[in-house]
Amino acid sequence: MISMHIFWLALIQGLTEFLPVSSSGHLILFAKLTPYGDQGQAIDIALHIGSLIAVVLYFWLTIKNMLQGLWQNKFKPNFANTGVRLAYYILFATLPAIVIGGVFSYLGTDWTRSTKLIGIMLIAYSIVLWYADTKFSTAKTLNEMSLRDALLIGFAQCLAFIPGTSRSGVTITMGRFLGYNRAEVAKFTMLLSIPSILAAGILAAYTLYNGAEFTRIAMAYQAIGLSFIFSFLAIFLMMRWLRFATFLPFVIYRVILGVALLFKAYGLI
Repeated sequence: MISMHIFWLALIQGLTEFLPVSSSGHLILFAKLTPYGDQGQAIDIALHIGSLIAVVLYFWLTIKNMLQGLWQNKFKPNFANTGVRLAYYILFATLPAIVIGGVFSYLGTDWTRSTKLIGIMLIAYSIVLWYADTKFSTAKTLNEMSLRDALLIGFAQCLAFIPGTSRSGVTITMGRFLGYNRAEVAKFTMLLSIPSILAAGILAAYTLYNGAEFTRIAMAYQAIGLSFIFSFLAIFLMMRWLRFATFLPFVIYRVILGVALLFKAYGLI
């Protein structure tokens, strides 16, 4: 039987992971504002694994091109090959998050789970996203990406360790500042999620099986499956939306949610 707790978590994860609205912020708020309580880090990561599978399947042709390029070039950084270049740019863009993530792991992240902080970040970064999306060119494609641009997007990704900023939101925002097409930068952002989610998923799987937490394992499998379904749907709809529209609806949603959370945090509602 499907756990309703896992169902709602997977729905939230799937619909928010790749939209610029902060999936981690929504998951934290769900735990705070419902009687279900905190689902724990292992379930959080299982939800992200479902999203990872959805990304891999949706962008399989691009990923296949990267893998073939790497194999044919014996993993040498031959940037004349589009697949190899994109693969290495994703690798380089991931490195800042590995370093900063290690720092956050050492310092602890309890202070980041504040409703007030999430509300502030939702509003602050919605303004930055709106400015970047309306004031900068949409001409550049991934074929024009430079190593400098990839690293800037990678450093922007580090801001997402604070819930409410949104990993996809800050990376898309940086991409828009750099003049990239909306759909193209969204695609790079989703591909950029693969290494970090994969690493976290391997660690979570080891922890679950090593501890023989059979109930949690069953819940994790449910979380992966449901998150995959909802994530794939969200990617499909978002990529089609960005062919002709802007990020304005997400900006408006972030502001409304952020204001509501601040009102609640200060006891006004």
